[in-house]
Amino acid sequence: MQGLKRRIVYVSLFEGIAIVCATFGLASLSGNELGQSSVLAVATSVVAIIWNFLYNLAFEAWEKRQSTRGRSLARRIVHTIGFETGLIAFLVPLIAWWFHISLLQAFMLDLVLVVFFLCYNLVFAWAFDRVFGLPAAAAPGRQ
Repeated sequence: MQGLKRRIVYVSLFEGIAIVCATFGLASLSGNELGQSSVLAVATSVVAIIWNFLYNLAFEAWEKRQSTRGRSLARRIVHTIGFETGLIAFLVPLIAWWFHISLLQAFMLDLVLVVFFLCYNLVFAWAFDRVFGLPAAAAPGRQ
């Protein structure tokens, strides 16, 4: 599976699982109800979907220019850290606004989620590639 279809399947699966995890995580960490937390989880998912699509387009464009093909653990870690760093910049103000808390409190709340999602993103991406194969840009032997 390649191209747009791959991205749509990837993002849909990733974010579907993420919404469930984020709803429960936000509710338990913030003390807010599941209903309020689920709306924020969906909103953060929309932001993440847009960011994920744009970030992966840029990452794969960079990846095509690399002489070494494949996705090593180091490359996966760089990918994950870059994605999560960008997402923090978008989500902290949203969390602060939604829960009526300071940016610092939102950042602290988001840090807990980031630790979870750093691990989740790494494991999910690896599992997705194992099930669906690598994208053409990362396939070994491709020049």
